[in-house]
Amino acid sequence: MEFTPHGKHLIAGEWLEGTGHFASSPAHGPAHNFSIGTVELVARACEAAEDAFWSYGYSTRGTRAAFLRAIAEEIEARAAAITEIGTQETGLPAARLEGERGRTVGQLRLFADHIEKGDYLDRRFDAALPDRKPAPRPEIRLLQRPIGPVAVFGASNFPLAFSTAGGDTAAALAAGCPVVVKGHSAHPGTGEIIAEAIDAAIRKTGMHPGVFSLIQGGSREVGYALVRHPMVKAVGFTGSLAGGRALFDLCAARPEPIPFFGELGSVNPMFVLPHATQARAEAMGQSWAGSLTMGAGQFCTNPGIAVVLDGPDADRFVEAAVAALGSVSPQTMLTDGIAKAYRDGQQRFVSREGVKSLLVTEQSGRDAAPNLFETTGAAFLADHLLGEEVFGPLGLVVRVGSLDEMENLARHFAGQLTVTLHMDGDDTAAARRLLPVLERKAGRVLVNGFPTGVEVVDSMVHGGPYPASTNFGATSVGTLSIRRFLRPVSYQNMPAGLLPDDLAD
Repeated sequence: MEFTPHGKHLIAGEWLEGTGHFASSPAHGPAHNFSIGTVELVARACEAAEDAFWSYGYSTRGTRAAFLRAIAEEIEARAAAITEIGTQETGLPAARLEGERGRTVGQLRLFADHIEKGDYLDRRFDAALPDRKPAPRPEIRLLQRPIGPVAVFGASNFPLAFSTAGGDTAAALAAGCPVVVKGHSAHPGTGEIIAEAIDAAIRKTGMHPGVFSLIQGGSREVGYALVRHPMVKAVGFTGSLAGGRALFDLCAARPEPIPFFGELGSVNPMFVLPHATQARAEAMGQSWAGSLTMGAGQFCTNPGIAVVLDGPDADRFVEAAVAALGSVSPQTMLTDGIAKAYRDGQQRFVSREGVKSLLVTEQSGRDAAPNLFETTGAAFLADHLLGEEVFGPLGLVVRVGSLDEMENLARHFAGQLTVTLHMDGDDTAAARRLLPVLERKAGRVLVNGFPTGVEVVDSMVHGGPYPASTNFGATSVGTLSIRRFLRPVSYQNMPAGLLPDDLAD
């Protein structure tokens, strides 16, 4: 299947023009023009989503599961075209796009299986106690119900798994919520072809066309209008701290505040304990370099900081990391803007007091090469900028003088998506001491692994305390992510004929 983008917006089953155009900026291949969204298109999409909710929100779990599976099938039917346009726009290799497509259709099918089982509904029942004294107790049942239309913002670094039909969209649709997506301007063609797949699935399964709309980027006004629209009941976002915080504040300032589920990034610190360093410093340094540079470091779980106990074993760890990073060739970054931000981040570290440059590479254009720096625990605590994310293959080694200093450093980290412990059996006492601190800092705690590679499973948490995410009780990956777009409703003394079908048994 060949694909040439037409550059329009999908609004409730119709492909419409906006006002003006913006040109894509592909890593290679032809540029295409895309229509800029408007406030009027936002209103039309949100009103259609609200209209769709009255049927879709009350559809059976089996109906929604069939729809999710149909989306997966339609995406797979466009596999070659998706890979072609995706690699052109993002510069990501074909194998990465193919793997991400597999993850995208896999999570759609996983969510379909999950909702058919019904456990996510958290159904509860308390029988009536008519003879209870001093007052009888009524019969009470509880069920999780969908909240209404959801706005989703596509992510720059995952054009498939976290964008148009990605985790937020899949979770909202599984919950019974129509979705309006604001496409990311870094990969509008990829967004368009995925929207075509969803539209085909809507037609195939007979869904209300308002269950999904795509409004392309090109204007901040569109994003602001989307989160402000009174029909929108929640927002899913993956992106920068600055952009996410601005939208979070808009959601909170609405006449009816709504939840903003923002995943805003992380430095994902690793704590390398002494016996592990002594036993396998070189192997850990090499493996860290591989995780740090995977996908040009453009993962929200990129492990950007390694905290090690100073000494000869730490020297071995650092030397191995420097050698491994030095052999990594430059990689194409997702956008010119991301590449510039990476260069700025590199220069910020070069200029910081108390920071030693271990590997500084020339950065030019849209390509990025690894950089590695080193500092002390005291210098790290004195300069909060050292703990801020640099999106790309840049790492920082923090040397501490004792386990006490390591624990103190851990306490001063902001919220993270992940934290990692590298340990051997003889490090167990030190790890047990750190664990209560680390689990307060992150949604996922790893041992002897690397956080890049987020499994889409029932037990995954991809979220954490602010600023990793704006809602520490939620996850944007795994089946638990569906719960973000549900709310509990109690039904008291409800006649059987009025009960929702999911409570009828």
